Amino acid sequence: MQIETLTIPTHDTVLRVTDAAAGLTGFIAIHSTARGPAAGGLRMRAYDSEDAALADVLALSRGMTLKTAAADLPLGGGKAVILGRPAEKTEAKLRAMGRAVETLGGRYWTAEDMGMSPADMQVVRRETRFVAGLPDGPYASGDPSPRTARGVFYAMRVAAERRFGSRDLAGRRVAIQGLGHVGWHLAKLVRAAGAELLVSDIDPARAAQAAATFGAEAVAPDAILTAPADILAPCAIGGVITEEVASALPARVVCGAANNQLTGDRAGDILHERGILYAPDYVANGGGIVNVAAEILQVPDRMHFVTERLSALERMMAHILDSAARAGTGPHRVADRIVAERLSANDAAA
Repeated sequence: MQIETLTIPTHDTVLRVTDAAAGLTGFIAIHSTARGPAAGGLRMRAYDSEDAALADVLALSRGMTLKTAAADLPLGGGKAVILGRPAEKTEAKLRAMGRAVETLGGRYWTAEDMGMSPADMQVVRRETRFVAGLPDGPYASGDPSPRTARGVFYAMRVAAERRFGSRDLAGRRVAIQGLGHVGWHLAKLVRAAGAELLVSDIDPARAAQAAATFGAEAVAPDAILTAPADILAPCAIGGVITEEVASALPARVVCGAANNQLTGDRAGDILHERGILYAPDYVANGGGIVNVAAEILQVPDRMHFVTERLSALERMMAHILDSAARAGTGPHRVADRIVAERLSANDAAA
């Protein structure tokens, strides 16, 4: 195995990891350890290039720093990615990545993310102590997806109350982009709340299954962003809200589970200028890291911890949206300011 340290000024540590015997090429990025050890999932995707994978891991690890700070957790932000389709996953690749994580000596904790499962985390765990999201054990937290979806659901109700005057989602049209673990759980919650569902996934069979299960309308992947809906919930890859999309989006609320939904601040500004309420993603989707944090921190009563932290994130979202309304600015800018203040406080205390 070869581990190359890359010089990235915006990040604490970035490693390029290769193992020819295992067929592994991947990256590990630690964005910040100002609040504690970096935490963030291990993702496997068929990236177009190594540059694309590196850009993703850098953005995702930064997002984890924002997410852990927003949830007021004593953790920093990190992420790891493996290049390749999940169908190409092997024990050798997972164990090789586990050995790379172990070299960081606890400065980075990995967990389940896109293309991974709790069972995969058990394989990684054979090579490193610094794994969370395990299916069993004294502090095991398992699949974080249901908690992530629950947090997004809470945030969606808060945003609906600010935009429509009621937290009640009954009769609202909610468009869910991406029906992976989190998107599926979110669809279940939103449908149970009485909303009409539009669903889309790059796997047509998955979309058809959701349509049959939830009585939803399946929409083509290239049409979900422009489909008439009250609320858009991006739950797949990031970067879906470009300036062009923000300028044409018919939804009045954007609240989903995907990381890094905005391509930049200007996209968020356009949403605000058009009267579309954006629920900052790293606050809305913080339930997953809260669930994993309970395992990393070895919290005795995990369910109580998670419940309390999800409630705190819901209050944080309400505070951000209300503060943004008073200031006449986009919620993304208010959220970034609040998190920056928390991180500065830690830097000052160090």
